[in-house]
Order: sequence, then structure tokens, then C-alpha cells
Amino acid sequence: MQDPVASLISLALAEDIGSGDVTSLYFIPLERRARAFVTARRDGVISGVAVAARVFLAVDPTLDVEIFIPDGSQVAAGALLMRIEGAARPILTAERTALNFLQRLSGVATLTSAYVALIKDTSAHILDTRKTTPAYRMLEKQAVVHGGGTNHRLGLYDRAMVKDNHLMAEGGLPGLQASIHQLKTELPEVEVELEADTLAQVSAFLTLEGVDHLLLDNMSLDELRAAVAARGEHPTPQLEASGGVSLATVRDIALTGVDFISVGALTHSAPALDISLDFHKI
Repeated sequence: MQDPVASLISLALAEDIGSGDVTSLYFIPLERRARAFVTARRDGVISGVAVAARVFLAVDPTLDVEIFIPDGSQVAAGALLMRIEGAARPILTAERTALNFLQRLSGVATLTSAYVALIKDTSAHILDTRKTTPAYRMLEKQAVVHGGGTNHRLGLYDRAMVKDNHLMAEGGLPGLQASIHQLKTELPEVEVELEADTLAQVSAFLTLEGVDHLLLDNMSLDELRAAVAARGEHPTPQLEASGGVSLATVRDIALTGVDFISVGALTHSAPALDISLDFHKI
């Protein structure tokens, strides 16, 4: 089975190079050698430097690539992240694709770290969601971890998440309990999460067996506190707040006592971190 990151790199390079890098082909002598450094232009958390290195080596395996600062590191503007040395043409050909990965993923890690810092003295954890760039999910979720966050389910296969649209199709609490029991019998390793829009639903769902998580959707702070109180001292189901989460609101949400706070913005709205590649004389 092919490495999914290798496949993604291959697709990204094919998209950019097409029939050939005509600029490098016609304006850079074949024998020209170069040394380039990748530099962070803003403070942030780095993610994707290992992927960027793979991009350069995918274009030319003879390049000498050295990583100075590993993924998950907090850096200041001006930090040198990596060095690439060898033939100038392949360095220039790989530059944009490598930076696209590195800037995008570092942006996710940096935004995640900002959320995590705001709630570091609480018991809550920051979660990502499935609102990811198509085909980038594993990399973006890894970037969330590099920023200090926690991964939610990876896809539709590793956690059952029963939302309002699913609930419309089943037969009340008895039907829901039967479905949970069947899933737990056939797939005991898969966790179950139910979405609650109201405190009445929270109370009802707390009577069910086999529920690992409750998603508290778009609830006010008072409702979140009431849901925590209703759950009591029991460790499960764990409570996840979702909806209306921003850097301005996340701390107040964490202080209600919920276990997790899911933030779609980590992956769907993270601005890229400004990172550059510059040539230096050998």
C-alpha cells in the first residue's frame, strides 16, 4: 500500500510542474548549484517541515536536505528551519510545493497553539474536527497535535457520531439503545458519541448505556454548566462543547467544566504561516 503522504506529494508536484518547469529549464544553467534556507518570517509553531523535505527529495533524491527545527517547535521570526543544497533547478522546481505544505500546516499548528494556551490551566482539551482540506486530513490532524491539540475521530470509521439528522431516522430512545448495543457487540473498539441540542436530550441520553461522549451543540454557558452538573462525578460520558467557539469565547467555555472543546476553525480557517525560501551563495 502506497504511503498516502507520498501520494499527496506526487499529486501536488504533478499539479505544479505539469509538462515541465520552463522557467528553470530555460533560465537556470544545468550545472548551477545552489544552497537555500527555509526561514520563518513570523512567530509560530512549525508543522510540515518533514513533509517539505520529502518534497525536495521527491524532485531530486541527490539533494542534501538538513532539518534544523523539527515539527512541533515554537519558533520566532527569522528562525532557520532547513537547508537544501545541490542542483539549483530541482530546488526551484520543488520550492512552491514544499512551502505550500509547510505554510499551511504550520498555520494550523500555530492557530491550535493559540487556543491551547488560552485554556492551559483548565481541565478541557482542544479538539479538531473533520472540517479538513480534502486528502490533507492526516497531515492537518498531525499539525493540530504539533500545536498541542487533540485529535477527534479521523473519519466515519473510528467513532460513531449520532447527530440530529441520524436521530430523525431512528425509533426513539429504545431504538437508539438497541443500535448502541449492536455496535458495541460487533465493534467493541468503536466509541459512541451522541449530539445533544438541549438539556432535555442530555438528560435522556444520560440514561443510555454504552455512550462514551456527548456533544453539546451550540449551548450557552449556563446550559454547558448544567450539562456538566447533570453528568455529575461519573467519568463518562465525556462532554464535548461545540459551536460558537472562538479565541474570544474558548476560555469561558473551558471554565464550565466540559472535557473537550471542538474547533472547526483549526483546519478550515487557519491562516498560513509566512515562511520563505532564499538562496545563498555557496
